[in-house]
Amino acid sequence: MTIRVMLVDDQALLRTGFRMVLAAQQDMEVAAEASDGAEALSILRTTPVDVVLMDVRMPNVDGVEATRRICEGGEGGPGSPKVLILTTFDLDEYAFSALKAGASGFMLKDVPPADLLVAIRSVYSGDAVVAPSTTRRLIDRFSSVLPATASEPVAKELERLTEREREVLTLIAQGLSNGEIAARLVLSEATVKTHVGRILAKLELRDRVQAVVLAYETGLVRAGGSA
Repeated sequence: MTIRVMLVDDQALLRTGFRMVLAAQQDMEVAAEASDGAEALSILRTTPVDVVLMDVRMPNVDGVEATRRICEGGEGGPGSPKVLILTTFDLDEYAFSALKAGASGFMLKDVPPADLLVAIRSVYSGDAVVAPSTTRRLIDRFSSVLPATASEPVAKELERLTEREREVLTLIAQGLSNGEIAARLVLSEATVKTHVGRILAKLELRDRVQAVVLAYETGLVRAGGSA
C-alpha cells in the first residue's frame, strides 16, 4: 500500500523539503499540498488522503480548526485521514489544542527525516506518535485551559469502564507504557493491550493520546499531580 500524504503549511519552502523526503520513499506519495487549513479542507473533499502533515499557525483556517473538522468526519468523507501536527516548539499550546481536536500526534518541524517517516507510518497504521509522558507535560503546561472540575456528562463516560479499566486508564495518563502497566498490575502485556483496546472502544477515542486528555478532563488524573 502507498501512503497518500497531504502537506499543509503556509511556507512553500518547508513543503518542498518534506516533499523531497517523502518522494524518496517507495511506500509514500505526496497526494496533495495546501497553504492553509481552508485550502486543505477543500482539497480533501475530492482527493483521497491517508495522513495529513498539518502546520498549526496558518492564516485563514488554522491547523487546529482544520484538524477538528477532519477528525470529526465533517470533512474528507468516510475514512477521514489521520492528522500529524507539525510545530516549531515542543510545548506549543496550539499542538495541545490540536491533540484535543483529534490529532494522532505531533512532531517538531526540525525532526530528523527518518523519525518523520517512522511517525507517518505509525499514524497510518493507527498508532499515536506522541508518548503519553509528552502529552502529560503538555497538559501540565496548559492545565489552565482545562475545566476546573469535570462536567457531569463527561464524568459519566468513565462509568462505562470496569474498575480494572479505570486503573489502566489512570496509568496510561501517568505516562506508563503497556509493558510498565503490565509490571505494575502484575498482568501480561497482551492483557493490558486488550484493556487499552476496550477503553478506547468504550470511550469512543481514537488513540492513547485522547485517552490521556480525557483522563485529565474528567479529573481521573490531576494536572501537575497524580490520580
